[in-house]
Amino acid sequence: MRRFSAFAIAREALRHHKGWEKQWVSPEPKASYDVIIVGAGGHGLGTAYYLAKEHGITNIAVLEKGWLGGGNTGRNTTIIRSNYLYDESAGIYNHAVQLWEGLAQDLNYNVMFSQRGVMMLAHNVHDVQVFKRHIHANRLNGVDNSWLTPEEAKEFCPPLNISKSARYPVMGAALQRKGGTARHDAVAWGYARKAHDMGVHIIQNCEVIGINRGADGSVTGVETTRGTIGAKKVGVVAAGHTSVLMQMAGVRMPLESFPLQALVSEPVKPCFPCVVMSNTVHAYISQSDKGELVIGAGTDQYTSYSQTGGLHIINHTLDAICEMFPMFSRMKMLRSWGGIVDVTPDRSPILAKTPVKGLYVNCGWGTGGFKATPGSAHVFAHTIANDAPHKINEGFTLERFRTGRLIDEAAAAAVAH
Repeated sequence: MRRFSAFAIAREALRHHKGWEKQWVSPEPKASYDVIIVGAGGHGLGTAYYLAKEHGITNIAVLEKGWLGGGNTGRNTTIIRSNYLYDESAGIYNHAVQLWEGLAQDLNYNVMFSQRGVMMLAHNVHDVQVFKRHIHANRLNGVDNSWLTPEEAKEFCPPLNISKSARYPVMGAALQRKGGTARHDAVAWGYARKAHDMGVHIIQNCEVIGINRGADGSVTGVETTRGTIGAKKVGVVAAGHTSVLMQMAGVRMPLESFPLQALVSEPVKPCFPCVVMSNTVHAYISQSDKGELVIGAGTDQYTSYSQTGGLHIINHTLDAICEMFPMFSRMKMLRSWGGIVDVTPDRSPILAKTPVKGLYVNCGWGTGGFKATPGSAHVFAHTIANDAPHKINEGFTLERFRTGRLIDEAAAAAVAH
């Protein structure tokens, strides 16, 4: 009898589900909808799904200039965690983790959510103090996090090098056991299939080129490459393009766009049990269901819409990975890529109404977008349906940049951004 690994079984299950992808064709847009969502990534598709499921609104169009899940949803390192410092951040990300735990059952779609643990390495006294502060703050917010000695960290992740002679010796680690990974394209297709079954129109190859406003200034619909489409409410969820879209409605956004790089290795048998991140050297690594080592780097330090980024960033990251995990020094890299992330001055998202009636925006996630997907989509749907924020996202407004009530995760996040 042929034996299958857990990875192979999960992969075959996803391949079976994705048969729907090949049969499905984008519908022709109607003249008008109750709600238009601009952007068919995880957040946009999830928003449409929760609008239908939680609020009974199904006359929705999700417009995508390319193909669904083809933006940042398909260009991330699949990491899920909620160990952020500030109350608002812990609230939104922990809400997401709780939804992640039941998402496969909710969507009847295998999103391959694996709570294998996310471990943050401390390399100096400052790291130790910062992570212990995180642990205490997280516990006060009901977020699991615990401190490990170097020996306990190696026990949890055997490939880790804890030699004291290392350039950046490991002095301990913070471990969120409920953190882990999920399959990014499966999340997009899971939400898409469920929303489609509930009557939502997902229209690909339909670029928004204008946002229409009535005499009173409120939104009346959008102009697209496939004609005018009317709507009383428009939600913009298009990472890397938010500023351009919002300018069409006369709204200026406090955003900059940066390339964010990642890469994967050749596939190997399961050898890496968790997710490991290092703030000091800025590198993080996990292993995918296909056996590839998924390695993430930092954002380039210049504004750009490039989807390649600077080579020196990848070189620095790989140097760090090889030092922390010497067993990977002979691995071959298969491919690298760059996503475009929108970044706010405080490195926290905007998830709110705008000054334009009927116009809502979900943006500025920086590197936190994928892990927040179900939580972000859930509260954004609430905001659109009720024209008022959910309690969880009421702090993530545009007004905070005027009042100075920032959620400054720029220096407080468990990694540098």
